[in-house]
Amino acid sequence: MDEEKALHIVMFPWLAFGHMIPYLEVAKLIAQKGHQVSYVSTPRNIQRLPQLPPNVAPLIKFVSLPMPKVDNLPENAEATTDVSWDVFQYLKDAFDKLEQPLTNFLESSDADWILHDFAPFWLGPVATKIGIKCVFFNITTPPNLAFLGPISVLTGKEKDPRTKLEDYTAPPPWIPFNTTVAYKYFEIKKNAEVFSKKDSGVSEMHRVSSCVQNCDTILIRGCTEFEPEWFELLQNLLQKPVLPAGQLPSTGFNFVDENDTWQGIKKWLDNQPHGSVVYVAFGSEATPSQEEVNEIALGLEKSNLPFFWVLRAQHGRKDKAVLQLPEGFEDRTKGRGVVCTDWAPQMKILGHMAIGVFFSHAGWTSVVEAVQNEKPLVLMTFLVDQGINAKVLEEKKMAYTVPRDEQDGSFTSDSVARTIRLVMLEEEGRIYRENIKEVKDLFVNIERQDRYIDNLLDHLKSRLER
Repeated sequence: MDEEKALHIVMFPWLAFGHMIPYLEVAKLIAQKGHQVSYVSTPRNIQRLPQLPPNVAPLIKFVSLPMPKVDNLPENAEATTDVSWDVFQYLKDAFDKLEQPLTNFLESSDADWILHDFAPFWLGPVATKIGIKCVFFNITTPPNLAFLGPISVLTGKEKDPRTKLEDYTAPPPWIPFNTTVAYKYFEIKKNAEVFSKKDSGVSEMHRVSSCVQNCDTILIRGCTEFEPEWFELLQNLLQKPVLPAGQLPSTGFNFVDENDTWQGIKKWLDNQPHGSVVYVAFGSEATPSQEEVNEIALGLEKSNLPFFWVLRAQHGRKDKAVLQLPEGFEDRTKGRGVVCTDWAPQMKILGHMAIGVFFSHAGWTSVVEAVQNEKPLVLMTFLVDQGINAKVLEEKKMAYTVPRDEQDGSFTSDSVARTIRLVMLEEEGRIYRENIKEVKDLFVNIERQDRYIDNLLDHLKSRLER
C-alpha cells in the first residue's frame, strides 16, 4: 500500500456464523489493502472460523474474549448454531457481558475504527470515550434496514404508524417507490413471537436504533447497482453516510476437516446426472418444525428427483426437539437421496455440476453463494430477514417461493414437489434459471467489490482527518 499510515480496524460481529463469516470476508478484503484488523469474538467461534489465506494472515489478529457464564446458557454454547431459539435471549445476555472485556481490549489497542454489529447497544459511548470511531456494519440487506423505519421512528421520537402485525404485510409509508417487498403475515407473526422477549431487558429495536444513533457511518451488505433505490432511501431515512460493502461473495477457504467430509459427498454427487440434484439446506439457525420436516421430506420424495439434504436435526446437544424423518422415508428414497445431519461444505456442493437447484431459506450468504454458482433458487423462509430477502428475489424473478398459507405458513408436500420441478425442469421456471446467471456479475465482480472496499477505506481515512 502507499506510504500513508495503515489503519487499525477492529471487527466485532454478533455471535452467529451468518454474521461472523461476512465480517471475516470484509476483514480479509481490508487486510489485502495492507491495513491491520483485530477480529474480536469468543474462543470456540474463532476456532470454528475458516482458515485465513496466507497473504492476509499476518495482518488479521484474532482477539479471543472468554465467553461469560450465564444461567440457562448451555456449556460451550457460544453461537446461535449451538442453541435453540428459546435460548437466544441468554446468548444475548452473555454477549452484553462482553462490554468490559472489550473495553479493556480497546483501551489497550491503537484502533482507529471499530466495525460492529446490531447487538452491542452499549458500544457507541464506550468507543467515543476511548476515541475510537464506530461503523455500524449491518450484514442484512438494505430493504431489511429500510423496513425498520427512519431515524425518528427508530429512536422513538416519532410513533411507528404500524400498530398491528397486519400493517407489516404492506410496504411502510416512508418507501416512496413502488415495491412488493413486505412480510407475509406468518413471517411477521413468527418474528414478533421470537423477539417479543426483551433480552437483558433490551429490545431488538433498541439495539439497532442505538447502533444507528451512535455510529459515524453505516456499512451495509449489498451493491448500489443491484438496488440503487434502497441505498438512496436509507441515506435519507437514517441521515448518516451509508456505504455498500458489496455482496461479499465467499472466497476459497477450507473449514477444519472440510476435505475429509467433502470426499464422501463428492463421490455420491459424481454418480448423479448433470444438473439433476436438489440441494436442500436452511442455514445454521433456521429450523423447520417437525410438521414442516415431514412435508419437505414427502415433497422431495414426490419430486422423483435426486436430492442432498443437509438437515439440522437439533441445535446443540441440549436441544430436546430432535427432528425425525417420516417413517420409511429413507428406505423409499434410498439411492436417490441423501440426508446429512452433520456440517457440509456448501460452496463445494453448490459448485458441483450435479446440483440443479438450491432449496434454501433465503439467508443472504446462501443467496450470494447460489448466484456465484449459477444455481436457481427455491425458497422457504423461517425467520428474521428471510421474508424480506425472499420478496426482493421474487420481485426480481431470481427465485420462486414454495406456496404457503399466508396466515399460518403451512404448506403441502405437493406444493414442495411442484415448485422444485417448476424451477429445475419446466418452461415456466426458465426465467429463474436464466436470471440467476444474468445477475452474477452484480454479485461476484471482483473489480466492483475491490472498488467498494477502496471507497470504504478512503471514507474512513477522511473521517479521521476531521
